[in-house]
Amino acid sequence: MKPDEYAAQQGDKAAVFLAQLTQDFASSLHIEATLKHAIDRFMVYLNAEAASIFLLEEDDAALICRECAGPVDIRGLRLAPDQGIVGQTVLHNEPKIVRDVSKNPSFAAVVDADTGFVTRSILCAPLSVRGKCLGALELLNKRSVDGLFDLNDMQLATTVAAAAALAIHNARMAAELVEQERVRKELELARQIQESLLPPSGHSGLPVHGINIPAREVSGDFYDFFRLPDGRIYFSVADVSGKGMNAALLMAKATSLLRCLAKSEDNPGQLLARVNDELCETSTMGMFVTIVAGFVEPSSRRCELSNGGHQPPLLWRGRDDFLEIPAGAPPLGVVQGMDYPVEEFVLGTGAMYLYTDGMSESVDAAGRQLETAGFKQMIESATPATAGLRLSTIVDAWRDAGYTTHDDITLMLVDLTR
Repeated sequence: MKPDEYAAQQGDKAAVFLAQLTQDFASSLHIEATLKHAIDRFMVYLNAEAASIFLLEEDDAALICRECAGPVDIRGLRLAPDQGIVGQTVLHNEPKIVRDVSKNPSFAAVVDADTGFVTRSILCAPLSVRGKCLGALELLNKRSVDGLFDLNDMQLATTVAAAAALAIHNARMAAELVEQERVRKELELARQIQESLLPPSGHSGLPVHGINIPAREVSGDFYDFFRLPDGRIYFSVADVSGKGMNAALLMAKATSLLRCLAKSEDNPGQLLARVNDELCETSTMGMFVTIVAGFVEPSSRRCELSNGGHQPPLLWRGRDDFLEIPAGAPPLGVVQGMDYPVEEFVLGTGAMYLYTDGMSESVDAAGRQLETAGFKQMIESATPATAGLRLSTIVDAWRDAGYTTHDDITLMLVDLTR
């Protein structure tokens, strides 16, 4: 066979090999199985004694052998991101041939020392997608008369590595989409569970109304109210520190404790003290709960409440007449054995508003915070509305004014006059 005919034949074989390999990669999103099948073919087709694929960790802190073929199993081997010929290939994002490793100072001889394998020559090609290097394909010791890789081998290895890199990139993207969908469904379920812990929406028949607007899929705020057998009404508004699932889990625990204990504990200060001690025993990561909880007796309009590190409830007693009831103790879950003072007063013909800092710390388009003063103005504007519509009227005015927040918002209204 003539030299040009031989070259053409080898070119046809390479084209077929690359086409089959690309098809294998394109038809599978299970990257581990695909790499295992491919690495064996890399080694055989490029006539090498061993082959391996190293991938960078997500934080680029190390190169890890994810798949290999040959006499020694080095899967899981970790290298510094710039260690050895593999590291240099990744660092510079370019292929490298080392014909005699004994004469190359970059060769990581420690691997041979640990495995007993004898490396004589190396061909490395970067696994690169859109200029970003994900790792490297490494081939060791060509099975030929001289045992050396040549430029044709490097060109083929580079092409093979590009196909492998694209497959790895696509598989990672697919895995991320699957994970995102799983998280989305879990968050959706968590939100449904949270909503089930809130009082039923609509007409409860009680002179208490609440609304919760989560900043994310799940909320760290919560509120509750219900009638006790003696006719009193229990109410609470609370805010868990932090955001996301951790806050939501602590919210679920705290609201469950409060709902259970409020049915037998008629003193709001002692109620908070008991829940505080429980949270101090089990809460982690420095999380805590700010809360206002209390009881109101509709016939006498007498109210008792205790404030644990929360925004002061606003007692509206007439036009521009607000009484703020400040916190008398720290949040729940901070210091065990705390006493929580109780404030007693008569609502009279007024109304009481409770809220979380997502409302007062919200900002307008100019970056100005609403603050308590702005919230009071919205209360004044919404007062003509019936009690059942007043909170939604406030929220509509807040949105119309262009306010936004990165925190959850919870509002509660206690109004015995309507």
